[in-house]
Amino acid sequence: MTQYMLSVHHTGPYPDPTTDEAQASFAATGDFTDKIRETGQWVFVGGLLPLDTSTRVDGRSDEVIVTDGAFAESKEYLAGFWVVEVADLDEALKLGAEASKACGQPVDVRPFAGE
Repeated sequence: MTQYMLSVHHTGPYPDPTTDEAQASFAATGDFTDKIRETGQWVFVGGLLPLDTSTRVDGRSDEVIVTDGAFAESKEYLAGFWVVEVADLDEALKLGAEASKACGQPVDVRPFAGE
């Protein structure tokens, strides 16, 4: 079995969780998560708060530099992810398609490096 990360790349502003559209998306992603738990494919899942809640730490020099937020000039950002354990890439891609449909955003399917 191989572990893959299914990462959700959200485009546009962080969704307002009070809208009907956001609630429907949350329900659909919850249903998807329940499904992969029931099938034994689930390893871990996590949703992320908006980019402005992050803190960047740069410890490459003698002085550690801590700054607010991420400042990438990007039209998309990592919004959340699932870690799944499946037999092969084909199975991971199938789950990635289901995850994308559930959350309404593109999903990257990426294997973990071997040990």
